[in-house]
Amino acid sequence: MTDSIGWGILATGGIAATFTEDLKRLPDAHVAAVGSRSPETARAFAERFDIPAAHGSWDDLIADPDVDIVYIANTHNAHYEAAKRCLEGGKAVLCEKAFTVNHVQAKTLVDLAGERGLFLMEAMWMRLNPAIRHMRKALTDGLIGDVTTLNATFGLGGPFPPGHRLRDPNQAGGALLDLGVYPISLAQLILGRPASIHATGSLTPEGVDATAGLVLGYDSGAVATLACSITSDMPIVASVNGTTGHVTLPAPFFRPSRYLLGRGGGEAELEIVEVPHDGLGYVHQAIEAMRCLREGLTESPLVPWQSTLDVMAVMDEARSQLGVTYPGE
Repeated sequence: MTDSIGWGILATGGIAATFTEDLKRLPDAHVAAVGSRSPETARAFAERFDIPAAHGSWDDLIADPDVDIVYIANTHNAHYEAAKRCLEGGKAVLCEKAFTVNHVQAKTLVDLAGERGLFLMEAMWMRLNPAIRHMRKALTDGLIGDVTTLNATFGLGGPFPPGHRLRDPNQAGGALLDLGVYPISLAQLILGRPASIHATGSLTPEGVDATAGLVLGYDSGAVATLACSITSDMPIVASVNGTTGHVTLPAPFFRPSRYLLGRGGGEAELEIVEVPHDGLGYVHQAIEAMRCLREGLTESPLVPWQSTLDVMAVMDEARSQLGVTYPGE
């Protein structure tokens, strides 16, 4: 590995473009290649971002000797196959969320990365956001006492027409995997693995979750109430409440540049804590992934494998209670 780490971009959609744009801000990184199942879209993406190599297949991207790590940004129903082939080809992986379709797939990837001694991380950029990290330290330091409740919502009103990926079971559609992964990941970050999971909601005509509400219970006595929807324009906000204060994350809570800290009761006690992020917010996960690569780590202590597995397990149980299954499960 050279001083500058070479990234391969697998997929050419909007998230891939945003990540690539942010990646170019880092002096110790370069985009070595892009890969797509379509040679034409790969070439167009390479020309757009001045990337030296464009590959018309995943396998060609994985075989590229200038690629040290692959960023996977296709639809999440394809994450498992793409990540598995990258790991089998000897490449480190940063894979977008939802990490996979279910816990079984996620555990298979984690086990494979461990066996091969390869770095693997879920691209849960929220966990690497500076304001989120600062807030979590504040909670750990006891600034609001013991956490008692956590609330978070994320909804998009659409409307999304039939055939849209968010309504397509073949693309693992639904609110949970696309939007609910954020509230659930925030709860996992703050409270850990839940002791109980209760889910309710509604389904689209295609059989995926249109709206989901979750109540998660914890051994500490804390409760998380979470909601997501692809039919309701919910506020993308979150709050964490404790015995001596509370924290509010403004919209969008997964990419904040500040948070509000209240102690002692009353709105007059609110303190605005400014913690801006760099670039478009994606850059921080790239920095962490490259730090781990240089230190020879297979997993990030900030986005550990177990946290990803815990989140997938919650979504599996919620889908089971809602009656949502995907083809092939």
